[in-house]
Amino acid sequence: MNTHTLSFTQPLTAEYEEILTPAAQSFLVELCQQFAPRIEELMANREQAQQNYDRGALPDFDPATKDIREGNWRVADIPADLQKRHLEITGPVERKMIINALNADVDVFMADFEDSLSPTWNGMMQGQINLRDANLGTIAFTDEARSKKYQLNPNPALLIARVRGLHLPEKHILLNGQPVPGALVDFALYFYHNYQTRTANGSGIYLYLPKLQHHNEAKWWSDVFHFAEAKFNQPTGTVRCTILIETLPAVFQMHEILYSLKHHIVGLNCGRWDYIFSYIKTLRAHADRILPDRQVVTMTQPFLSAYSRLLIQTCHQRGAFAMGGMAAFIPLKDEAANKEILAKVKADKELEFSNGHDGTWIAHPGLAATVRAVAAEYLGDKPNQLHALREQDSLTTAKELLEPSTGDRTEEGMRTNIRVALQYIAAWMSGNGCVPIYGLMEDAATAEISRTSIWQWIQHGKHLSNGKQVTKELFRSMLSEEAEVVKAEVGNDRWQHENFTKAMQLLDDITTADELTEFLTLPGYKYL
Repeated sequence: MNTHTLSFTQPLTAEYEEILTPAAQSFLVELCQQFAPRIEELMANREQAQQNYDRGALPDFDPATKDIREGNWRVADIPADLQKRHLEITGPVERKMIINALNADVDVFMADFEDSLSPTWNGMMQGQINLRDANLGTIAFTDEARSKKYQLNPNPALLIARVRGLHLPEKHILLNGQPVPGALVDFALYFYHNYQTRTANGSGIYLYLPKLQHHNEAKWWSDVFHFAEAKFNQPTGTVRCTILIETLPAVFQMHEILYSLKHHIVGLNCGRWDYIFSYIKTLRAHADRILPDRQVVTMTQPFLSAYSRLLIQTCHQRGAFAMGGMAAFIPLKDEAANKEILAKVKADKELEFSNGHDGTWIAHPGLAATVRAVAAEYLGDKPNQLHALREQDSLTTAKELLEPSTGDRTEEGMRTNIRVALQYIAAWMSGNGCVPIYGLMEDAATAEISRTSIWQWIQHGKHLSNGKQVTKELFRSMLSEEAEVVKAEVGNDRWQHENFTKAMQLLDDITTADELTEFLTLPGYKYL
C-alpha cells in the first residue's frame, strides 16, 4: 500500500511518529479508500431526511424494517469484562484526566475524542499516545507547578474510547489533498496501537459511537469493524461498541441499529443532552414542537421519558445493555449547596435505575459514592438488569416520542443560554472542550442546545413569558449585555486571551443565520 498520498498540515514530532507509523498510516489509507466515499452518501441521506422533516414530515418507525423489529434475534454474547457497567465516568483524552478517571470509584472510563475534546492537532495526537500508555499501564503525569505525580492505581476502571462522529473531518490529515474522516482517524489509530495489548489481557477494543441517525450508518461501522478484524487476523467481536442514541431519528431505528451491528454491539446509551439538541434540529420547522427553557426539559418530560423506557425495553429484548444519561453536576465546597446537588443527582439516578437501566454516567468523581449507593439499591450484587424487560409497557408510539414539551420561554433562560454558549465556544476555540460553567461540567451538547433553541425562537417569532418577541435584534442586544457579565465573571485578562471576541462573532453568526448550522463545531473548527 502506498502511504505517500497522506500528507499532514502540522509537523510530525518524533512522539507523533510513534503513532503515525508507516504501518498505521497504511491502515488509515486503506480504511479511507474503502469507507470514506460511503460517508458522503450517508450524509446526503441525512440531508434528504431533514428536507422531508422541514416540509412537514415527522420521524417514524420504518415499515420496510418491520420484520427486524418483530423478529426473534439477539446480539452476540457480551464479553465478561463488559458485564458490569453500573457507573461510567467520561472526559477528554487528556493525560491527567485519564489517570484520575481510571483511578475513580467507577466501572468504566469513557475516554473522549468527541464532544468533550476540542480537536486540536496536539490534542488528538497526544490523546492517542495517552490511551496507548493507559492500555499498557505505564501512563503517568507530573504536575511540575504543584510537584505532584499522577499514576495508575491497581485495578483501574475499564477503558472505552469514544471516536468522532461521521460528520467531522480531520483537517490536519489529507488524502489526495482532501481531509480524511475524523471517525476513521480515531478508530484506525486506536485499534492499530491497542488491539494486541488489550487482547493479550483478555479484553478487546471497546468503543462508544456517537451521533448515528440511521441503521445504514450502523451497518457502515459494522463493515469497518469486520474489515479491521480480518486484516489483523482477529476474531469477530474483538471490537465491541456501545451506540449513543442521541439523535431523534435514531430512536425510531433502535432495533435496526442493534441488528446491523449484532456481532459487535453490546448496548445503547441515552445521550440525552444531544438528544434534546437533535429534537430541536430535526423538528426545527415544526412550530408546534418548539421547546421551552432547556432547564425545564428534564427526563420527566413525556418525550424524554418515553425515549428512556423504549431504549431499555428494546435493548433488553435483544440481550444488550441500556445505559443511562449524564449527571453533569460538579460537587461544591459549600456543604448545604452540595447536599442539594447530590439530592438532585440521587433522584435522577433513582429514576434511571428503577426504570431498568444497567448503568449510568457521571462527569465528576465526587458524584461516584452517591450514584454507587443508588445502583446498589436497585441492582444489589447483580452486574446488570438485562432481566428487566419492561413487559408492563404498552407499545411506545411515535406520538409519545414526539410529544411537545410544556414550560415557559423566559428572558432569564435565554440570557443563561447566551452566557453558557459564549463561554463554551470561547473555551473550545482555545483548545478546551470540557468546561466547568455555573456548577456543571459542560461539553458541546449544552452549547448546541443553547444556540439552537434561540435560533428556533427567532425563526418562529416566539415570545418570552414577559411578552418580548425573540428577534435577531433582541438576541444581539442580549449578547452584548451578557458578554459584559461574562467579562466581569472571568476577568479582563482571560477575556483578552481566550477567544471570547471570536466566540461572540461565531455565536452571533450561527444564531442569526437564516439556515440552521448543523453543528457549531464545523464552523468553529476553522479557528483551531
